[in-house]
Amino acid sequence: MRRVCLPAFLTAAFLLFQTIMFPVLNHNILRAEQKKIILQHADTIEGGEGEAGNYRSVIGNVVFLDGAMTLRCDHATNFEKENKIVLNGNIVITDPTFSIYGDSGVYFPDKQAGEINGNVRGRMLDNSLFGKSRRALVNKAKSQIWLYDDAIAWHQQQQISGDIILIHFTESGSSKKQNIDEIQVHNNAFFASADTLSRSPVVFDQFSGKKMIIRIIDGSKIAGITVTGEAESLYHLYNEKQQPSGINYSSGDMIRLFFSNGNLNWVKVTGNVEGKQYPESFRGNRGINLSKFAWRERENPFRQQKSLP
Repeated sequence: MRRVCLPAFLTAAFLLFQTIMFPVLNHNILRAEQKKIILQHADTIEGGEGEAGNYRSVIGNVVFLDGAMTLRCDHATNFEKENKIVLNGNIVITDPTFSIYGDSGVYFPDKQAGEINGNVRGRMLDNSLFGKSRRALVNKAKSQIWLYDDAIAWHQQQQISGDIILIHFTESGSSKKQNIDEIQVHNNAFFASADTLSRSPVVFDQFSGKKMIIRIIDGSKIAGITVTGEAESLYHLYNEKQQPSGINYSSGDMIRLFFSNGNLNWVKVTGNVEGKQYPESFRGNRGINLSKFAWRERENPFRQQKSLP
């Protein structure tokens, strides 16, 4: 291994590294069609050969540019043969829509996709959604982010959790801005929403099942939720004067929730339907909560940092 650290040679070595690691496009059409990632900055450069073939490493304040996406970390190693970049330490992947953080990971420039591990947390830059998990897959080419292993996300006064959460984006308007249009939750899917009409006691509408699909409109408003597989619901009822009138519990094969302007409008339960009505005296009684209910807002890694850039 040869370490390059003398200031007089750093600029030349940096340019050489870019040439070897990410060849400059020429006028050849086939080469021009191949997507390239740019190394924008690093404090130190290393190079050598190992069992996996030639590699090039960059250390300290590492910044890559991949189109509109920026990758930052403490240390990165490119393995030419496998066409992958291994990332370590204080990883931040940012594009105009979201930022996601982690401890270690790997990125595949040709697929515009990567995996992040460790203390994974992320947020939409407009602060409409925050999340955390132990592992994440970012697939910019497919406009997807996958959160794995104790995945949880917070959307306004709503909490979404499960073994896996898939967030899908779509472009909207002439600005080409990416907005969330669908959230899928797989295995142990749970949705809890603070009842905004009840301040004391604080109560939560709750929905759970094996799988959940949440449709989003206008980038942040929930339009509908479909829960399948051992579906359960617990929601608080109000009369036409918006006065509390009881609590409904239902279960079935499928529960569909319909929203108007982001607020729950009506619920439809199908297949092996069972249910019960609790009187208003049960409002705030924790004993009627669904078995998997846990309000985990304190775990939101951005709870006190929502104004950070």
